[in-house]
Amino acid sequence: MSRNLFRSTSVVGGMTLLSRVFGLLRDMVFSRFFGAGLVMDAFFVAFKIPNFMRRLFGEGAFSQAFVPVISEYKTTREPEEVRELAEATAGTLGFLLLVVTVIGVFAAPVLIVLFAPGWFMDEPEKYSLATSMLRLTFPYLLFISLTALAGGILNTYGRFGSPAFTPVLLNLVLIGFAILVAPTSANPGVALAAGVFVAGVVQLLFQVPFLWRIGFRPRFRWGVHHEGVRKIGRLMLPALFGSSVAQINLLLDTLIASFLITGSISWLYYSDRLMEFPLGVFGIALATVILPGLSKNHASQDRAEFSAMLDWALRLVWLIAVPAAIGLLVLARPMLTTIFQYGVFDGRDVHMAGFSLMAYALGLLGFTLVKVLAPGYFSRQDTKTPVRIGLIALAVNLVLNLSFVITMTQTGFEAPHTGLALATSLAAFVNAGLLYRGLRREGVYLPGPGWGGLISKVVFASSVMAIGIAYLAGPLDPWLAAAGITRVSWLLGCVLAGAAAYFATLALLGVRPADFRSGLRGKSGGPSV
Repeated sequence: MSRNLFRSTSVVGGMTLLSRVFGLLRDMVFSRFFGAGLVMDAFFVAFKIPNFMRRLFGEGAFSQAFVPVISEYKTTREPEEVRELAEATAGTLGFLLLVVTVIGVFAAPVLIVLFAPGWFMDEPEKYSLATSMLRLTFPYLLFISLTALAGGILNTYGRFGSPAFTPVLLNLVLIGFAILVAPTSANPGVALAAGVFVAGVVQLLFQVPFLWRIGFRPRFRWGVHHEGVRKIGRLMLPALFGSSVAQINLLLDTLIASFLITGSISWLYYSDRLMEFPLGVFGIALATVILPGLSKNHASQDRAEFSAMLDWALRLVWLIAVPAAIGLLVLARPMLTTIFQYGVFDGRDVHMAGFSLMAYALGLLGFTLVKVLAPGYFSRQDTKTPVRIGLIALAVNLVLNLSFVITMTQTGFEAPHTGLALATSLAAFVNAGLLYRGLRREGVYLPGPGWGGLISKVVFASSVMAIGIAYLAGPLDPWLAAAGITRVSWLLGCVLAGAAAYFATLALLGVRPADFRSGLRGKSGGPSV
């Protein structure tokens, strides 16, 4: 089982890596041409609102509800019934999202007030620009949610590559608009927003040929009374909140940051983008792959295989996410310098964004655990429990947000936006811990043998890695003074040396990564270490 899972995870991870690389190139272009000022602050809010709703309707609640149901249909029903479910879902979701999109476009001024109230009161120019941008970016929600539906169908049939590649197109389109269109426009920010609209259309059209190959023709049929659609709706309503607590936390960060100095939202964005790199390449890829498998195991009532698959995934999380978090923490400012410190993004921006990146790095393990543990509920069509847990995590995040920011502001700390990132990270661990406890209490997940040894060995190997890369990286000033190619070579050397030190130390301690690829040792446990 785990060999196929590892292969699928590698495919999704590889495609996601490609997307993240182009995403970093996109952000490098943004930072070079626009820096961290008014235009980028407004654009990031205008893009974040539909992007947040995409996480709810597309990758989040909808996918978590749709994939288990269509997997159940594929396992227990005839192919024609599966196609009818897909068509009815597409028609119903498409119509509802069209209505939401029209409302969102007309309500853009109100939405900007809700998500960045500080601008409405104190910065009318930024508020007006963000409103104009949002009217162009909001329709992205419709296109990308239908793209997610297509991706859910393809994933259910074991076609992971094309859905994982699709985000590359978003980045290519935005790079093109930032370089070719925005500089010649009277309003560069609005031009970037138009690029988001175009990117949504391109991503949706890209999925069509791959659906044809597995026998699906894009048809839209109103199906609100269809049994499967109604089931998806019942599962989706609570999941609208439960699957996207992290995104709500980030939006709370944006709301509070709108009251801080100009640049705070951009610094949070750039640091979040680097944190999302390992999370997307590994965490989201792994969650994408295990959800159909867990749903199939639940439908066939194979509890032992269900637990074994979840255990395998959690071991991979510990093996990869811990060193990734430590590496991101140690190399925070060198990475920001190498990737973004060109043009108008200056050394002060590196310094300020470095604070929030280190705070986000502390929560990388928590974010990844949430991504992998949540399918343990959604695959069993339980969307209510993550909602209750999400409410607790959201409350914790809000309290910590206000506590950290107020304390940092009153004590004169130069980067109070750091408190927002730190609160989000701590809330992620609360979320993950409660999800884990719930799975254990219900007897759904039984950890296999060898966990104690794995944890201690990964921590030790990560510590060796951290010492090595900290020594190689040295102080920040030489990075700021170096040419771009020198920075890239230096950073690549640190990353490769750190990875070599980590895996070499693991090998000396008897941990063999091949065990995670080749198979599971028994029905209820993962590789022994």
